[in-house]
Amino acid sequence: MHKGTNPLSALSYTVESAGAPAPDNDAALVSSSQAGDLEAFERLVVKHQKRMLNVAYRLTNDYDEACEVVQDAFVSAFKNIKAFRGDAKFTTWLTTITVNLSKNRLKQMSSRQGHEAYSLDEQVETNDGRMIIDPPSKEPSALDRLEARDVQVRVRDCIKALEPDFRETLVLRDLQDFSYEEIGSMLKVREGTVKSRLFRARELVKDCLNRVRGEL
Repeated sequence: MHKGTNPLSALSYTVESAGAPAPDNDAALVSSSQAGDLEAFERLVVKHQKRMLNVAYRLTNDYDEACEVVQDAFVSAFKNIKAFRGDAKFTTWLTTITVNLSKNRLKQMSSRQGHEAYSLDEQVETNDGRMIIDPPSKEPSALDRLEARDVQVRVRDCIKALEPDFRETLVLRDLQDFSYEEIGSMLKVREGTVKSRLFRARELVKDCLNRVRGEL
């Protein structure tokens, strides 16, 4: 990638099953990005985009909205990369931005009838402080629809039915494999709260699936 090109041009809007978190080997790329190396930031985009899209989609349950959330998250990270102090892993910082943007988007989705852009002065809180975000791109989103099998659809619907606190905890732990400590840092709750929410979320999903099976 040449200097001056769009650092978000590498975004690929394809949802995949997320694996375990990669080792914390982003330090060199983050350092280069903070020094103004756009190619280094593009590599961070390529590395983490699919995982962030999975997080956003699981929380918003809408491909197009998740696509815009992820774009906003990387724009926000790019604009604020110099403020990243490394108190947490880069992936934890980026996921915090994505989770909070997803929450903001869910509030907008529930309170509006038509499509509205983010306010220019709406803020997202992360562990490294508050930051101003850009409005979402007005370019049409290009997401390949995931054709899930019946069982995947049922699990997804049961997760979708969870209350937001339970859903985000389940997504971050069971689908994204973050540690209890990392989740507590992202959601600003104690580890014990994370564990209790996770236990309750798992029980609710299990009950939901049992009801679905009983209706077949």
